[in-house]
Amino acid sequence: MAKAVAIDIEGVNLSYGSTHVLKGIDLAIDPGELFAFLGPSGCGKTTLLRLIAGFAQADTGEVRLDGVDVAPLPPWKRDVGLVFQSYALWPHMTVARNVAFGLEERRRPRAEIDRRVAEALALVGLSELADRRPAQLSGGQQQRVALARTIAIEPKVLLLDEPLSNLDAKLRVSVRRELRALQQRLGLTTIFVTHDQEEANTICDRVAVINAGVVQQVGTPMELYERPANLFVAGFLGSANILDESAGIAMPPGKRLVFRPQDATLSAADGATLSGPITHREFLGATVRYGMRIGGSEILVDVPFHSGAELRGVGDVVGVALPPERMLYLAA
Repeated sequence: MAKAVAIDIEGVNLSYGSTHVLKGIDLAIDPGELFAFLGPSGCGKTTLLRLIAGFAQADTGEVRLDGVDVAPLPPWKRDVGLVFQSYALWPHMTVARNVAFGLEERRRPRAEIDRRVAEALALVGLSELADRRPAQLSGGQQQRVALARTIAIEPKVLLLDEPLSNLDAKLRVSVRRELRALQQRLGLTTIFVTHDQEEANTICDRVAVINAGVVQQVGTPMELYERPANLFVAGFLGSANILDESAGIAMPPGKRLVFRPQDATLSAADGATLSGPITHREFLGATVRYGMRIGGSEILVDVPFHSGAELRGVGDVVGVALPPERMLYLAA
């Protein structure tokens, strides 16, 4: 496997007709990093991935792999491996032939092809299924075949476009762990595109949150959760309560109060800075989640559950206490 390389994206803009899809993208991805492009559908994250792979062309800016601008290079000369969301396996070919396909297209010697196919299948734990066809495999196994096919060509960079979206929820959890373990064994610089913040948070080293073609913030999952740069990032990563002036507390100009449900506690309404009626209650096992109306906003408060604890009821008017260090004031 080739050494891990850095990916540098500077000043990238891309438009389709009058639609400005990517707007001044600047990113620096470290060698060997598992990096996520995270954002809602239509935000530009897949377009940015395709740009790196060579299937889209920027209007301005540069994409450099290991310091080399790859804009003049076609996809097959970039040493980039792309795993598509659909897996794109040939149904009439065996697992081994699917994995060998990219090597055969590159006209590698047969002995080398056989060796690389065997190594790639061993890496993803599918050696014993080499003679099966895709229809005889589970969704998780098909995903691993697609990974093996990409790994076999020994790319400098691995690009994953929503690779877990076709799996059921339980399988998605186990496969993402396998994916992280494999990436660490290979040491490949990897970009993972997803709209699922849980996927990005659990396996990625750093995350770029993208919205409307703009990088909103870059950081580790914990940094983004603890210190979001704006209201979009706060609301997209986990549950966040956002209050405006109708809550009856002073706000800095143009900003709103943001806090997480687990950072608040319920108190008596008398004398509380924030108070309001409970609108709903959900038992979540380890916690009880209360919905409340504060001014013109709905908020959530998560209270740890203890056996025998007295629960608040819907319609009860209660106060909300917040430690000052957990209160964020953010703009859009």
